[in-house]
Amino acid sequence: MLSLVLPKGSLEKATIQLFDAADLTVQRTSDRDYRAQIDDPRVDRVRVLRPQEIPTYLEQGLFDLGITGRDWISETGADVVSLGELKYSKATSNPVRVIMAVPEDAPWQRVSDLPEGVRISTEFPAMTKRFLEEHGVKANVVPSYGATEAKVPDIVDVIVDLTETGSSLRKNGLRILDTLLTSYTELVANRAAYENPDKRAAMEDIALLLQGAIRARGNVLLKLNVAAGDLKGVLDIMPSMSSPTVTSLAGGDHAVESVVAKRGVNTLIPALKSAGAHDILEIPISKIVD
Repeated sequence: MLSLVLPKGSLEKATIQLFDAADLTVQRTSDRDYRAQIDDPRVDRVRVLRPQEIPTYLEQGLFDLGITGRDWISETGADVVSLGELKYSKATSNPVRVIMAVPEDAPWQRVSDLPEGVRISTEFPAMTKRFLEEHGVKANVVPSYGATEAKVPDIVDVIVDLTETGSSLRKNGLRILDTLLTSYTELVANRAAYENPDKRAAMEDIALLLQGAIRARGNVLLKLNVAAGDLKGVLDIMPSMSSPTVTSLAGGDHAVESVVAKRGVNTLIPALKSAGAHDILEIPISKIVD
């Protein structure tokens, strides 16, 4: 039913892992294969292509559904439908930023300080030109095709580039002058395909599974038993997404279960044990769906 395009490159590994967690495993003969398949009746064609190209291909109707960054949607100006942010990136769950950076010792403190004719290297020329126009700066914007941060100061004066953690900027002696855009990965669709009721239903199913897999990250299910007299003490320290589930057991004990953050569970379990809990189970979660 759906033709799907996934991002090649820096987002590739994280995207493949997310689809696997959502039970939409992407099958390829090798990491270099641009053709793939998903054993799901809602998906009949899968390609893995550069994220820069994906918004345009979706707008043109070459694919129904795809994953790319808001940065590339903004750069291309593609008319696509967003089914929501997918809060993951190359290394973390944080967004990436399109930033303007200059050498540490550069005299400029604001974008408006940049002199006329300043040389700027970027993989986002359209976005950069719009940003400079808004600030009244006339610059020489040079398209970059990789290793943008390495071009300062020998080739250009300023760069506009993506950063997730800022480590590469610091390594190259650069500081951030301004942020043009904060970008999450997004699930986006061709507008005409989205208007088709059957295709839209399939898209929304896939979005639900992906969001459920993301929401489950960093969480586990704790299950335990506790005597009636110790129940309040256990519930007082038991975190939950809403409230713990409590079930009465034969013999007077209670079964308690709750979704909790994985981080901190190493101190939570001993505390629950001290409060009277027993038969404590920690269970991984693959998806959380409201």
